[in-house]
Amino acid sequence: MSRQFTLLSATFVALTAVARAADKWPIVFQEDFEKGADRWQPQDPAQWQIKKTENGRVYSQFKKETTFKPPHRSPTNVSLLKDVVVSDMEFTGRVRSTHPDYGHRDAVVFFGYQDPAHFYYVHLGKQADEHANQIFIVNGADRKKISLTSTSGTNWDDNWHTVKVIRKPSDGTIEIYFDDMHKPVMTASDKTFAYGRIGVGTFDDTADWDDITLRGKK
Repeated sequence: MSRQFTLLSATFVALTAVARAADKWPIVFQEDFEKGADRWQPQDPAQWQIKKTENGRVYSQFKKETTFKPPHRSPTNVSLLKDVVVSDMEFTGRVRSTHPDYGHRDAVVFFGYQDPAHFYYVHLGKQADEHANQIFIVNGADRKKISLTSTSGTNWDDNWHTVKVIRKPSDGTIEIYFDDMHKPVMTASDKTFAYGRIGVGTFDDTADWDDITLRGKK
């Protein structure tokens, strides 16, 4: 048996174990925005609204300009879930980019959020580079890439897509999934923040969100 095959087998077993653990975590929050977004805290409320679509209501970050100025280089368009703090967690949600296409077209999921200067986020960017389509930590300084693996980019169009984030502070696991819920598109390992809030938004674009489920340990 080759060393490469052994490593691939071990990786598959590890990912399967993480997925099974996530399935066992209880649902701590679900949101379809049909009754509004009262449980969400946008950093700039003028950017966000509930939008009616032919398939129901969605949470729309429709305005690109913002009054929110983070203390360090990091996403400026942020809406956080109120009053729910988790350690181990699995976030799943649907997202639709509403920004005209360009190289850094993006959407962002925040997790392990402590305050505006301490959190993780995944940047799902159209074209990957050191500052796009990566997993980042903001820890009292400008965002820092911590992703160990990524892809060449997130293939944004004008359709809805599903994103999943798995986080296990005990061993540092961070996994990001996009449409394919079995194979992560990004991974990282970091234990800095043992718990935190979750949120959605963009770095400096616009996007719609819907059908959010949060599993985990409060």
